[in-house]
Amino acid sequence: MKTMTQGRYPLAGLKVLDLSRVLAGPFCTQLLADLGADVVKLERPGAGDDTRQWGPPFVDAGGPSGYYLSCNRGKRSLALDLNHPAGRRVVDDLVRRTDVLVENFLPDSLARFGLQPERLKQINPNLVSCSISGYGRTGPLAAVPGYDLMMQASAGMMSITGEPDGTPMKVGVAISDVLTGLYAAAGVLAGLVANSARAAADRQAWAFDLALADCTLASLVNVAQGTLLTGEPPKRWGNAHPQIVPYEVFATSDGHLVLAVGADRQWERFCQAVGQDEWADDPRFRTNPERVTHREELIPLLAALFQQRPTAAWRKLLAAAEVPHSPVLAIDELLATPQVAARDMVHDVVDSAGRRYKLLAGAVHWRDEPSRRPLPPPAMGEQSDEILREWLGYDDQRIGDLREVGAVA
Repeated sequence: MKTMTQGRYPLAGLKVLDLSRVLAGPFCTQLLADLGADVVKLERPGAGDDTRQWGPPFVDAGGPSGYYLSCNRGKRSLALDLNHPAGRRVVDDLVRRTDVLVENFLPDSLARFGLQPERLKQINPNLVSCSISGYGRTGPLAAVPGYDLMMQASAGMMSITGEPDGTPMKVGVAISDVLTGLYAAAGVLAGLVANSARAAADRQAWAFDLALADCTLASLVNVAQGTLLTGEPPKRWGNAHPQIVPYEVFATSDGHLVLAVGADRQWERFCQAVGQDEWADDPRFRTNPERVTHREELIPLLAALFQQRPTAAWRKLLAAAEVPHSPVLAIDELLATPQVAARDMVHDVVDSAGRRYKLLAGAVHWRDEPSRRPLPPPAMGEQSDEILREWLGYDDQRIGDLREVGAVA
């Protein structure tokens, strides 16, 4: 079997059982697959992960959605019915032989499927498990299902996103899910490291409890910390920054450009480059605290200035002056840049049905290894038989029996 674990990948040989769906959990396990783990994605026969149908866009010729492709590369799929007693027995066998388990079931489903942390520990005393939910496994909202938009609304993200006098806005990607997936991967890796540093007799089961609400709140960092210090709710700043000026988007004569002046020496270079030396000496603008105080006077001056030239001219001028800046690129423009190509962030793949498409790559790179080429995201149940043989040692008769009763597809 060709997998991405060939070579010296950090997690080569690690077995991960992915019982999650949608984005946060699959994003976590995809990262583990990127690092070399053998990730088995368990899916409901006949339906599979909800995101398979979250489109358009879809891969041509009846393929899966772009959404599904975005968080399931490098995995293998086992179609197993957890509502069937035989299916639950298979899961128990998988748990005995896995290193990591990730799930995002509601509490009643956990109990029905026998996947409570206490029972998992009995089945596999060395298991590292991670439970992902909207509000965590404790507190008055523990049983409430959570989706990314709900989390951005209830955990503060939308309150600080959008124009100052406009409607609260969500981030343009499911950021609460993505952040939770990253936090979950960090927890899983911490559990693995803790056990690897111990003698076999001293290893233990680690059960991590990740809430989308907690991870979203934690990601508010200095903004939430400011409210803790002042008791005041932060305002929305649009594309501006509450503590750094100028640090926002400006319209040019043909587009938009970000100016990110984070230090007074950069401000001085900027003023010199644009022929406005008097701004550097103006007591209203000389230091960042002064520029923050007088932003209502400075920003209109900068806005008028940037509209005088096209984006390309500003980029050339600011690059020569070593002033931090960036064009505002559309996604298609970004994907076509030499930097994305140099970082090997887009792969050409062919799936088991012969469909060819481009696949976004992972962001973790390391030296002295060949370019990472993960398997395309699997079709539902694509590797059911091989997983049951490789992980559990089931023979053809036993697999056939499971298919006959509808526990495996």
